[in-house]
Amino acid sequence: MEPNMFYGIKNNDLLDGTQVQLISTKLKKYLTAENGSETILMANHNSSSTSSWQTFRLWRINETFYNFRLSNKQFIGLENQGNKLVAVSATEKFPEPFQITRKNGEPHRVRFRASNGYFLQAKSEMQVTADYKGPSTWEENDPSVFNMTIVSTMHGEYQITNGYGPDKAAKLMRDHWKSYITEEDFKFMSQNGLNAVRIPVGWWIAYDPKPPKPFVGGSLQALDNAFRWAQKYGMKVIVDLHALRVSQNGSPHSGSRDGFQEWSDSDIQETVAIIDFLASRYADHPSLVAIELMNEPKAPDLKLDSLKTYYKAGYDTVRKYSSSAYVILSNRLGGEWSELLSFASNLSRVVIDVHFYNLFWDNFNKMSVQQNIDYIYRQRSSDLRNVTTSDGPLSFVGEWSCEWEAEGASKRDYQRFAEAQLDVYGRATFGWAYWAYKFAESPQKALTLSSSTLSSLHWQTQVTHIFSSLNEPNDTDKITPIETRFPAYPTVMHVNQIRGILPSRVRSKREDGIKNLKEFGDDYYRPSTGIEDSS
Repeated sequence: MEPNMFYGIKNNDLLDGTQVQLISTKLKKYLTAENGSETILMANHNSSSTSSWQTFRLWRINETFYNFRLSNKQFIGLENQGNKLVAVSATEKFPEPFQITRKNGEPHRVRFRASNGYFLQAKSEMQVTADYKGPSTWEENDPSVFNMTIVSTMHGEYQITNGYGPDKAAKLMRDHWKSYITEEDFKFMSQNGLNAVRIPVGWWIAYDPKPPKPFVGGSLQALDNAFRWAQKYGMKVIVDLHALRVSQNGSPHSGSRDGFQEWSDSDIQETVAIIDFLASRYADHPSLVAIELMNEPKAPDLKLDSLKTYYKAGYDTVRKYSSSAYVILSNRLGGEWSELLSFASNLSRVVIDVHFYNLFWDNFNKMSVQQNIDYIYRQRSSDLRNVTTSDGPLSFVGEWSCEWEAEGASKRDYQRFAEAQLDVYGRATFGWAYWAYKFAESPQKALTLSSSTLSSLHWQTQVTHIFSSLNEPNDTDKITPIETRFPAYPTVMHVNQIRGILPSRVRSKREDGIKNLKEFGDDYYRPSTGIEDSS
């Protein structure tokens, strides 16, 4: 998703899931709802804090009206329809709306009008009420004026469709689907030796062409087009259920509204029904190679037992329609690498998906170029061995990237980093997938990737590295995709720029595939010298 797609949204810094903190200009204190349910809103904190009670998550109603959600999924409301502000139950069907008024020229300075028609005011540290009647001069001593700090934002399909509203969003998304990735991209990939696409979809695709709001119709047609183009150019398709209702990990690419992870046992039945819809529609298509039941479930909130229950039901559903399609099981983020091995060993034609990034962990910020490369050979090779067996489920490094936090890295450093990962991740018995075909480029640093905006409209294309050790003609058991995700945020880098970063030739130790890992010693995973510089 290109960044300019968000630019036309009014108050586009206040989309769903934006987290804000508020300080009274008069009291110089932060608003907080200590201890949660039925607690009155106060203005008694001296300094900014990461406390969940001091941070409010926005639910956008329109460009000026919002609900405010707290930790434990509670909303801010009026006590007994009066004027006291309290944290109310998360089960409120219609949370209290508040209108945000921003000062011209100083958008961080705000006022809030409640549903009773009055503005909020901080009368004292212990008393925040909705009963201020007069206009404002926006002066410091005005109790109805607050400074708003944006702590974090979200940019996903929920945010863009709800931000524009159904009419504008529908046209925007249709135009995007028609132009961003086309048949020419499939032709290009096929002509360059690429053999498969991995397409993440959102749960709402099963309700197309009229999905629940704020999502808009059209993603199913886009998926149908991808299957048609894949067949035309001899490519395979992996369908990945990437976004689940109420989110399996809280990330924007999971379709989350506000960053909370809320998928649970009560959502299994609907999610299995979505797998049924996808399997029944595409099982007989010659390009289908696999269905991924869920992307990146997150531990510990998503319990392993619940995940296994869903995976078994999803697996059985796919098998109703196909005995040959692979079923991909994504490991939990934050879980044990091998936690699905025993479970998956009792199933046929299954794959365990793990994701490896030298990002999202403070220790990576301190690593040099060489330390990052060493980490791949030492730690990642060990992690991969933990999910790779000689006679159990296949292993799949479903996401990895050449992006990192190493300062001052040269083009050759990026290539060395890529070569190390290709060397190690090439041992995965189902293959590996690279982020990204089209992706974000930071103005400050080239090749900076974003974790935002992946759902039904955001296709991930997976392609096989031509020197993969598992690339054997006419053998779908040995398919080795490299994921090239698109579109991403905030800006797009052309594919030819990516080709300048990835090595054009990487030596493979075994071109006949890995038949039995026991025949290899630890040195199989160690770095070697002599890889040509392809620059």
